[in-house]
Order: sequence, then C-alpha cells, then structure tokens
Amino acid sequence: MQSSAPEPFRIHDRAIAPGSAEILTIPVSQQVTGLDASLALKVLHGAKPGPAVFVSAAIHGDEIVGTAIIQRLLDHLMPGAMAGTLILAPAVNIYGFASHSRYLPDRRDLNRSFPGYENGSLAAQLAHTFLEQVIDRCTLGIDLHTAAVHRYNLPQVRIASGSPYLTELAMAFAPPIIIESPLRPGSMRALAHDRETPMLLLEAGEALRFDRYAINVGVSGVLRVLAHIGMIELDDGLAAVKVPTRANRSSWVRAPRGGVSRRVRKSGDVVRQGDMLAVVGGLFGEDAQELVSPVDGVIIGHATLPVVNQGDALFHIAEVETLEGVGHGARSIADALAVSEPPHPPTTLLDEDEVL
Repeated sequence: MQSSAPEPFRIHDRAIAPGSAEILTIPVSQQVTGLDASLALKVLHGAKPGPAVFVSAAIHGDEIVGTAIIQRLLDHLMPGAMAGTLILAPAVNIYGFASHSRYLPDRRDLNRSFPGYENGSLAAQLAHTFLEQVIDRCTLGIDLHTAAVHRYNLPQVRIASGSPYLTELAMAFAPPIIIESPLRPGSMRALAHDRETPMLLLEAGEALRFDRYAINVGVSGVLRVLAHIGMIELDDGLAAVKVPTRANRSSWVRAPRGGVSRRVRKSGDVVRQGDMLAVVGGLFGEDAQELVSPVDGVIIGHATLPVVNQGDALFHIAEVETLEGVGHGARSIADALAVSEPPHPPTTLLDEDEVL
C-alpha cells in the first residue's frame, strides 16, 4: 500500500476528507407530492490511497437481504484503517424499496434499464443517476440480490464468463457456488462491463425476508474481496482458501401438474439425474406425480410456496459434473481455480420470469 494521503473524494456536492465517512442524498426525480426522491449513499473514504468500490443493494426493491449486509458491513469498517474508497448504496430502487415491490411505479425493471437517460422514465432517471454518481467513480462493484418473492436462492456469486480477474474475485468471496454466465443487455453488470468496471453479483436468500445464513455469507464475502484488493486487513478466520463449486449451466424444473407440492429437496442439496425433488398432487393428494432432477448438479434455488400451477418453476439446478475436491483446502486461489474449472461453454443464466 502507498503511504501518502489521498485527495478528498468528490461526489455530488461533497468533498469527503481522507479517513472520514459521510451520508449523502442525491436527488433523482420528483414524486407525486412534488418532493424529491433521493438516492441515499454512505461513502467511506480511507486514510490511504486505494481502489474505489461500490456495494449496492435492492436494485429490485423487495430484495432486502443486501440492505442488511450493508448495515452489518459497517460494523467492520473504519475509514481511518482503510485504503481507498467504499460507496454503499443500501436501497438503489428507492421507489420499489418503499413499496415492497421488485419494480418501479411504472412497472419497469431497473436492472434492465441501464445506462438510463436524464430526462427519461423513472427507471431511466434512476439508472442514469447511479451510473454518473457511483459506477463511473469506481473500479469494482458488488451488487447484492435475492430470489424473487416466494423463492429462495442458495448464496451464489454470478460473474461474466471469460474474465480471469472476476473469477479470482469470486474465489476470494468464497460463496457456496460460483456461476459464470453471459451478460444481459440493460443490466447493471452489462453496463459496468462496457465501462470496464468489473462486477460481482451475489444472489442469496428470498425477497422481503432477512436470512441469517445469506447475510453472513454476504458480509464475510464482501470483506474477503475488500481484503483481497488491499483495502482492509482480514480478520482471523476469513483468509482460508477452499475449492469452490463452479458451474456455467443451469436448468429449471417445473411442476408437472397443478396442485400442492411436497418438497423433499432444498437449495444446497446435491442431486443426481433421476433423483426425486418433490411430489405434486391434487387438493386431496390424488394423482400425485413425482418431480425428478433432469441433470447431475446442485440445487441453487427453490420455490417456497407449495401451492402451484402446472408449469411453475419449482427448482433451479446448477449443472455440476463432479464435486470431487469441493470444500477441500487449497494453498492459493490459483490452485483452487485449477481444479474447479467448469467443463462446458457457458450459457445465459435466466431468472424464472424470463424462461419460456
């Protein structure tokens, strides 16, 4: 690390001194009341020079696990002991966060609205503000998500395929599983990639619920990444490197009939092709049909609502051919990478509401 003091960090109308932290609000648009709707940020500007990183949550307004992760990160971070700058955005979709909704009031998905436009829709204005004030000021981003309502996601880091640096950062994060997939147009990750700002995306937990395991994975993972790039010193117990589960293909498994589902597997379970996942029967349990796994892999998401229509997506399975060595210690990230490379070319990873 360099020893010279950095310059003040300038954002919006503030100049934040080295070794200090400030909360600021940036006006985005005007509400129906005529009052400003503002993006809330907390900026921690370290006492030493270093990278600029943002951690964002609730780009889908009902995905609040990331908000809790950011709150708990602050228990571990002191600007006077940091190198570089950290921008925390606990509720990017300010409209959806207030109304407990994934979307904005105009039903647009903020994570399909980048780069946005200053005089466009609510989503376009918000995307434009976040781009100008946050993304363009940073050299790395970590975006925190959960599954949609009535769904649960095993904590997983998703990264753009073909980037050794992102793979290294994902390994440093140390989630239960790392998934590589091509980027989707209009998403924050795609925009950041175009701006040459690498991004990690954490999926963990479910909408409108706090989940202790998901929060703990998120907090420890972000701290590991910040330590890996030299912004902080690691606490004891966070430095160990283990071989991760890695995948770049996934499959959705859907209800074969409408009725009531009795799930016998859950997120995190290892399954083999043909293993039973659930039984779906009628209102009286009649005409029950088994739901089986079409592939070998790890369940990375499941529906939590047992009342289902025919065709509802009940399980999301990451295809993994072998789990040999997973969880074992490794001498370095490079060693762990060498024994965990996925065997297939990556395919686009879609949310359930985007799958035909």
